[in-house]
Amino acid sequence: MASPLISTEELHERLGEVTLLDVRWRLGGPAGLDEYAARHLPGAVFVDLEADLADPPGAGGRHPLPSPGRFEEAMARAGVSASRPVVVYDDSAGQAAARCWWLLRHHGHPDVRLLDGGLAAWRAAGGPETTEVPRPSLGDFAGGPGVMPVVTAADVPEVDVLVDVRVAERYRGETEPIDPVAGRIPGAVNVPVARTLDNHGHFRDQHELRDVFERAGIAGDQSVATYCGSGVNACHTVLALEVAGIEAALYPGSFSGWITDSERPVETG
Repeated sequence: MASPLISTEELHERLGEVTLLDVRWRLGGPAGLDEYAARHLPGAVFVDLEADLADPPGAGGRHPLPSPGRFEEAMARAGVSASRPVVVYDDSAGQAAARCWWLLRHHGHPDVRLLDGGLAAWRAAGGPETTEVPRPSLGDFAGGPGVMPVVTAADVPEVDVLVDVRVAERYRGETEPIDPVAGRIPGAVNVPVARTLDNHGHFRDQHELRDVFERAGIAGDQSVATYCGSGVNACHTVLALEVAGIEAALYPGSFSGWITDSERPVETG
């Protein structure tokens, strides 16, 4: 399987051959549209994570997966076609763009990759940027969900290794700045997103990632699922696990969805 990542060097060589999606976003903040308008990669189309890559909050958590219709319409507006490779990027080491990567893969796009190191790496390499906003023709991508593995709350107890990718303080329940309940899903192991990245915001290589995950008790012969607060950053860890050669499912509801049922247990400490 081809790597889910693309380097700045390869992207620079292929700028005219791919559909570029800018997925800048901050948890609790506005979408990155202003930053996109100020500077973005040539040809990149802005994708709003809240509006295009999630349905409204509810029993499915703070960022439920978007309905197939919502996602298909958003990708059509962005000019996405099944016959053209897609590259997604952001300014947070892929933590937002990985949601778009995962959804496109989940809906059957055959060639979608994430820019390793994101916008910081592009700028460090002297890559070009522009303020020109493209007006792409409507894309014809019309895949349906079901390609990437997904688990529901009912499935969670059957997963061999459930990976909580939030920072350790939230995993332990010492702090919870967003959700009304602190703690974790019982039995989960903690592998914060930052552990999968090097000091420059690039994904660690396959051997380093295997070591990170093995230290957490994750091996390729087990069923693995990831979760975070709302199902966004957990996509990033699905990608990191794929780089390591380990298949993982996503629990889209994540902790914010888990705690919508008060009878579901929560651990702290």
